[in-house]
Amino acid sequence: MNAIITVVGSDKVGIIAKVSALLAEHKVNIADITQTILSGNFVMMMMVSLEESDISIDELRSVLTSASEEMGVEINVMAEKVFSSMHRI
Repeated sequence: MNAIITVVGSDKVGIIAKVSALLAEHKVNIADITQTILSGNFVMMMMVSLEESDISIDELRSVLTSASEEMGVEINVMAEKVFSSMHRI
């Protein structure tokens, strides 16, 4: 299963490192990643694979929600199929 993770918030040191470390801790593979600074806000989008992970997408969502509160950013996790369906023309 693939998922899309988005991270948005004020730019600060360590956002990518913290999110990446949490993913690695649970064996979630980053398949693709892009990030930019948009009007002073940090914006990152990742496609990840949960094929070999030790947690479900719901558990991942919970882990990242807790981390987002600590970091002061907003993190969303969505199944790739749902994301693709929402953005299909």
